[in-house]
This record gives sequence, structure tokens and C-alpha cells, in this order.
Amino acid sequence: MDVLTLSRIQFAFTIAFHYIYPPLSIGLGVILVIIEARWLKTRNPLHHQMARFWTKVFALTFAIGVATGIVMEFEFGTNWATYSRYVGDVFGSALAAEGIFAFFLESGFLAVLLFGWDRVKPATHFFATCMVCFGAHFSAIWIVVANSWQQTPAGYHIVGEGLSARAEITDFWAMVFNPSSMDRLSHVLCGAWQAGAFLVISVSAFYLLRKKHVDFAKASLKVGLAVAAIASLLQLVTGHDSAVGVAKNQPAKLAAFEGRYETRTHAPQALVGWVDERNEQFLFSVEVPGMLSWLIHGDSSEPVTGLREFKPEDRPPVNFVFQTYHAMISIGMALIGLSWLGAFFWWRGTLFEKRWLLWMLVFSVLGPQLANQLGWFSAEVGRQPWIVYGLLRTSEGLSKVVTANMVVTSLILFTLVYALLFAVFVYLLNDKIQHGPDTADLTPTGKLALPERS
Repeated sequence: MDVLTLSRIQFAFTIAFHYIYPPLSIGLGVILVIIEARWLKTRNPLHHQMARFWTKVFALTFAIGVATGIVMEFEFGTNWATYSRYVGDVFGSALAAEGIFAFFLESGFLAVLLFGWDRVKPATHFFATCMVCFGAHFSAIWIVVANSWQQTPAGYHIVGEGLSARAEITDFWAMVFNPSSMDRLSHVLCGAWQAGAFLVISVSAFYLLRKKHVDFAKASLKVGLAVAAIASLLQLVTGHDSAVGVAKNQPAKLAAFEGRYETRTHAPQALVGWVDERNEQFLFSVEVPGMLSWLIHGDSSEPVTGLREFKPEDRPPVNFVFQTYHAMISIGMALIGLSWLGAFFWWRGTLFEKRWLLWMLVFSVLGPQLANQLGWFSAEVGRQPWIVYGLLRTSEGLSKVVTANMVVTSLILFTLVYALLFAVFVYLLNDKIQHGPDTADLTPTGKLALPERS
């Protein structure tokens, strides 16, 4: 393979592995705020125990996320030096804001969250928990803003020519609120909330099936299901808004999402299918007539732009993007059904008796992770061949001195190191789950106590 393909594989691998952990941290941060708020309100020792246990899981995901994220910063300079020079003034400002305002906020209060249980007042500890949660979300804001600018550039001008050309910010807030940033941010955050919620759901269902830590598991499962049910519906809404924005700002990507080559009114929505890119048609598909036009425009008589409106060299890979996009949607719909099915049986009071459903909930932790990865694959591959949409091609962003052998060597080493990190993560997470919540965490002093008020 050539250096371009290898560099793209390397960056895709490192960012996909890293993206396992930040959504968990963001979602678990929300869970921690809810649980600790419940403890402050009710003084129920069970909520204190829950907060202590899930804080330990949060700390693990945060640590691995930091370790795996550093590599990408170096890859911008090693593999993508031309790209870094071209967008450094824009992309760098967002990353700097993430580091200064978000990461320092999150990591600064993290020490109080982890070690301040018996050293600061409960209200102070709760404030630290909120700041950590806010910092995790604030970090996501700047990362998504930076990536969204690549998708829909705004608030900039180009200075210089040829190899010395670069983008400079002319309007910082136009850059931040570029046409896709808010839609994409809301969609990313909902996916993160789902990731954290379904991790809590999975572990809680496992405990119930094993009849271990039953009270803890029931209480945690209820919180997880509440967050998952709300986040899954919000994910559907934000996903639709994001797709409408893609149709407006990146019509070639939307056409690839849906496998559409021909511009037409009453465009059908393909539910499943396989795209023959050579002959520019579906080999087979199951379609709903007029649905795509209606979803995008609110009117089935409105046209949807097809890929034939674009030069072949300006089109993204179609079948890969179609499959990842539709797989993401399928998983998202399944998570909506699963979370609301669990909420229904919870309301009926029979949830904890449904072993078949508890087993489904145990494995549901994989759903948000797969959907998040597939969504990023769709978004990033769907904007090809552009690394900055309409401005800079991916092939033009490469470093000029990096060779294929260099990339292969580093890719092999990254794979080994990341495999080791993942093994450590799984081992430590499993160890915490097998150990379960500590009885001493039922109150700040370790003593069993009745709630002060219900």
C-alpha cells in the first residue's frame, strides 16, 4: 500500500481506539452527577455507595482516554505536516481552547472527585463532580468544533499561495458556530450519554443475573435506564437534524450515505442494500418510496442531489459509507427499543424478573460503542477525498518526507501498545466489576446508616 493509504489507516486506527473512552467518561460524568445529587437530597447510603463505585470506573476510563489521545497530536505533525501547516491557525486554536479551558478544568477537579470523599464537605465534593462532568463536555465541544470546521469551513480566509498557503481565522465565532458544529455536537453528546448509561446498565444487569449486590444493581439500573431512554430518543432527533445539515452543506456525502447516484424527486429511502459502485446502482435494496425526500425536505416532491452531479474524483467511497451509516442507524433504533422496553418493564415492576431481557442488557454495552464508531467512519470517509471540505484534498495533506515503511513500522508498534492498553483496561474493569461496590462506601464514615429522609 502507498503512504497515503497507510497513513489514513494509522490515523483511523488510533482515533477509533481512543474514541472508546471519551464517550464513556462523558456519559459516566452525567451518571455521577445524578447519583451524587440523589445522595445529597436523600442521604440514602446506597446512593453514596453507588457514587463511589462508579467514580472508580470513571477514573479508569479517563486515564486510558488521556493516554490514547496524546498520540493523535503527534500524528498531525509526523504524517500530516502539510495539513497541519494549512489549518494550524484554525485547528490549533480549537485544540488549545480544549486543553486550556476543558482539560485543565476536568483534571483539576478530578483529584477532589477521586480523593476528596472524606476530606471535603459533601456539597464541595458534588461541585467538583459537576465541574469534572462539565469539563468532559467542554472538551467534546472544542474537539467537535475543530472537526466540524474541516467538514464545513467558515470564518476564515486563505493567505499565501502554493505550499505556503494556509487558512487564517477572520471571525472566531463564525468558526466555532460553523454550519455543522452544533448539529454534530448534540449528536456526539447523545452518543456519549448512551455509552455511559449502557455501561451502567450492563454491569447492573450482570449483578442481578448473578444475584450479587442486588440493591446496588437495582438502583444503578434504574438510573442507567432513565438516562439511556432519554438519550436514545434525543439521538434520533439530533441524528435527523445532522443528516438534514449534511444534505445542505455536503450533498455528496448525503448521496453516499443513501447510495443515490441520480438526482430525483420522490427519492426513496433505502433501508438495506448493496451498492455496485462500478455500475452506479444497487445490486439489491429494500426501499420506502419518497421517504428520503420527505425526511430531508419535509416534502416528498423535492429533489435529492445524486452523486452524478459531482465529478468521479470528488465522490466519496459509496458502498462503505452506505453500510456504516445504515448500520449506525439500525443500532440506534435497536437501542431506543431496548431502553424503552426496559423502562416499560421497570414501570410494570417486572423488570428484574425478565432474565432474557437482563441478558440483552448485559450485552447492550456494545451497542453505543459500535454506533459511535460507525458514525465517525461515515462522517470521515463520507467527506473524502477532502481533508478540509472543498479546500484541501487528503492526498495533499501528507507529510512529504514520510515513507510507507515508516508508517508500517509505527502502525505495528501502535497496534501492539494499544492491544496492551486495551488488555489492561479490560483486566482492571473486570477486576472492579468482580469486586463490586465496597460495603465501607455506604456512608462517608463507612458506617451503615438509615436515610435521614426519603
